[in-house]
Amino acid sequence: MAEYEACILGLKMAIDMDIHELLVIGDSDSLIHQVQGEWAVKNPKITPYMQYIQKLSKRFRKIEFKYTPRTQNELADALATIASMIKHPDTSYIDPWDIEVKEQPVHYSHVEAEPDGLPWYFDIKKYLETGTYPENATFNQKKSIRRMALNFFTSREILYRRTPDLGLLRCVDAREAAKLLEQIHAGVYGTHMNGLTLARKIL
Repeated sequence: MAEYEACILGLKMAIDMDIHELLVIGDSDSLIHQVQGEWAVKNPKITPYMQYIQKLSKRFRKIEFKYTPRTQNELADALATIASMIKHPDTSYIDPWDIEVKEQPVHYSHVEAEPDGLPWYFDIKKYLETGTYPENATFNQKKSIRRMALNFFTSREILYRRTPDLGLLRCVDAREAAKLLEQIHAGVYGTHMNGLTLARKIL
């Protein structure tokens, strides 16, 4: 039902924006073919949705429905991913978003630089190796470093963080993180998970 409701919502938004010619691109083959009259509507629960879509379609001077496989509908998948990660306010109106197409993967372009030139884990690694703290560190800062260091250990100059499931995460600086993300998005490393799961793992 969701794809039919989404189509209705999109048509109503286009009507409100006084759009007269519209191209509807969807990855639901049943919806697109049913609207075009190529497939019959066998589910009686779908009939009211289809009738309403056809009624709204008559409000346009020209309207075309085009089927696109989900693998080629990257923009819609990206918007759906964003929508699933954001809690919208309980209102009937949502402000429109300006979408900018990046020339490079979005996660890669958002790797934060380290202002002092030192990796984010420098103080933790130094404490593990020498037992010393940063100069002018306060009592609470020293306490925080000791507490965080409990979940880290070094091996051959590489710092690792233990996870609750006993996994190990290698600590990297901004330069190495940018390189790894670029390689991941380029497909250098194989994966057995979908895009959203991979993005969360990367973060």
